[in-house]
Amino acid sequence: MSTKIRLARHGRKGRPFYHVVIADSRAPRDGRYIEKIGTYDPNTNPATIDLKFDRALYWLQVGAQPTDTASRILSYKGVLLKKHLLEGVKKGAFDEATAEAKFEAWMKEKEAKVQAKIQKLAEAGNAAAKVRLEAEAKVRAAKEEVIAKKKAELAAAEAAKKAEEEAAAAAAAPAEETAVETPAAE
Repeated sequence: MSTKIRLARHGRKGRPFYHVVIADSRAPRDGRYIEKIGTYDPNTNPATIDLKFDRALYWLQVGAQPTDTASRILSYKGVLLKKHLLEGVKKGAFDEATAEAKFEAWMKEKEAKVQAKIQKLAEAGNAAAKVRLEAEAKVRAAKEEVIAKKKAELAAAEAAKKAEEEAAAAAAAPAEETAVETPAAE
């Protein structure tokens, strides 16, 4: 029986979520599998990968063939490197302590890269939010300026209207006084 390490798709349309499984190569993609060794969520940045490291290494050592994507996931988590180092130990290229030291150094470097990416993404998000807030403040200031102009225009129009009414009332008042005085003189 030929076994494969591959992904079984789950999740809803447009939001995939994968199980990393060991399956017979003849089984359907989302069908029967031998063992589930992890999950892969590509919707997060960076992608979230939970993997049973020991089981993945075991299946690789007994001959399971990973698909292209599964191979990249195993490489990202260091399973393929560990297998390679163990093969070197078997062949006598170096001892097990050296292999373990090389693997630990690689894992520390990998973790530092992942943390740097997470920090870079967080900083980029903060910078984008700051830019949005500044743009929003400019738009708000422009709107407040337009509103202040309209209020000033309305106040000026109201003051002009009052001045006209007062002038008309002042002009009408002397005319009434002369009209009232004229009949009294007769």
